[in-house]
Amino acid sequence: MRDESPRPTAPSRRYPRMREVAAAGGCLAAGAALPLAFAPFGFFPVAFVSLAVLFLAWCRCATPRRAFLLGWLFGLGSFGAGISWVYESFGFANVAEPLAFVLTVTLVAGLALYPAVLGWILVRVAPAADAPRLLAMYPAAWTLWEWVRGWALTGFPWLKVGYAQIDGPASGWLPVLGVHGTGALVAFVAGGLALTVTPAFTPTPARREGRAFVPLALAIAMWGAGAGLAGVEWGREAGPPVKVAIVQGNVDQSRKWLPEMRGPTLERYSQLTRERFDADLVVWPETAIPGFLDTQMEFMRRLGEEAAEHGSAIVAGVPVREAPGGPYLNAVAMLGSEPGLYFKRRLVPFGEYLPLGFALRSVVKALGIRMADFSSGPREQAPMRLGSHVLGVSICYEIAFGSAVRMDLPQAALLVTVSNDAWFGDSIGPHQHLEIARVRAAEAGRWLVRATNTGLSAVISPRGEVRGRLPQFEVAAETFEVVPMRGETPYARFGDAPVLVALVVWFVAGLIRRIE
Repeated sequence: MRDESPRPTAPSRRYPRMREVAAAGGCLAAGAALPLAFAPFGFFPVAFVSLAVLFLAWCRCATPRRAFLLGWLFGLGSFGAGISWVYESFGFANVAEPLAFVLTVTLVAGLALYPAVLGWILVRVAPAADAPRLLAMYPAAWTLWEWVRGWALTGFPWLKVGYAQIDGPASGWLPVLGVHGTGALVAFVAGGLALTVTPAFTPTPARREGRAFVPLALAIAMWGAGAGLAGVEWGREAGPPVKVAIVQGNVDQSRKWLPEMRGPTLERYSQLTRERFDADLVVWPETAIPGFLDTQMEFMRRLGEEAAEHGSAIVAGVPVREAPGGPYLNAVAMLGSEPGLYFKRRLVPFGEYLPLGFALRSVVKALGIRMADFSSGPREQAPMRLGSHVLGVSICYEIAFGSAVRMDLPQAALLVTVSNDAWFGDSIGPHQHLEIARVRAAEAGRWLVRATNTGLSAVISPRGEVRGRLPQFEVAAETFEVVPMRGETPYARFGDAPVLVALVVWFVAGLIRRIE
């Protein structure tokens, strides 16, 4: 006789709406928590858990449309919490507060489309929940998509999970695999963590117990090997230590370009520099000289001659125009016995130039937004030199691109980057920017000197360690010793290409395995 007693209904069928709401809330919360892995917080394990929550949510998605929504919510959380400092920048661009809020929300919502589209693609090509998705396809695709975000539509390379590992056991991987390869390792551990708590293909207690060792094994392998690699000396000294002085003017960003501020600003930097002429190199921040190069030639000539008399050199940020009315270039000038100029190659979208200007320029003008219109410098430029040593120079946004820094390697014995982080105010932005610079130093195996207008100015070792720092939001100058280096790290030699190819192969292997 057939048993017609009612059977318990599966929770997934009884409470579908509740599960969907929980997944949406979990993705939003996981995304909002992700910035805690980065500076100034530095809770690097958060990145593993945050990605695991997103992977798990995607793994349980029934449709690509649902995966798109969950990815978008994750992106809203991560970029909303992680790049809130953009709002400060709009204020200095003469944007009214309501409009600045709207523009910030629009940027966050647009960047959130990256994880949204990725979720749609992954669930579209691999709709079934299985181990190859979590251990191959998801981690590989996430890292490849971070790389795409770094260059597509002018690129926005912030909040890549590899940056968060600079103070963790995995930092030893950075000179070998770079930020993308290190980020891929984070994503693989996150996939293993999601695998552990996914009952769909671990139905028995024994199998679940076995799966529990997957993320642990991956983390131990990742951190153990990273700790071993941290002890490897990838470069060697190229000469005796040199003295480098950093001058931090702390000029009020809202008044920096007023004509009446030009004289006091130049006097402040000049006086601080004269007190540091015992240094071989004195570094001023980005656009430290508040006037075009052609209008400040006499001042720079006199200061350069004074520096040469003391056996010193000065690197100073200055805007350049080819003729009155433009085009403008963001530059660094070297004053002293070996004068030179470096022009910024990688410009800040919507800050130094307007993408799709033919369509947006009239809109920006109508809204009353002040926006510079710079041109990028040539790809090939004569290097700056400090005696027999080549300097690898970058300006502000450029330090966020490992490929840009690699252009000067292995010839560069020392890296110098200048910035004006006053645009970010008292936010987490300057701390994230410093963290990015630390990763570049570790990737290159070079000492890096970073000078900014309001901080965080610092000297960074070839391992990415901050060896000296000036106080933020104070007028300050200090001299440090750094060591010129030679040799190449694996990343400096090969770049991102080997990692990207390996990830594509791994993704395809996971897809084939899933189909089988």
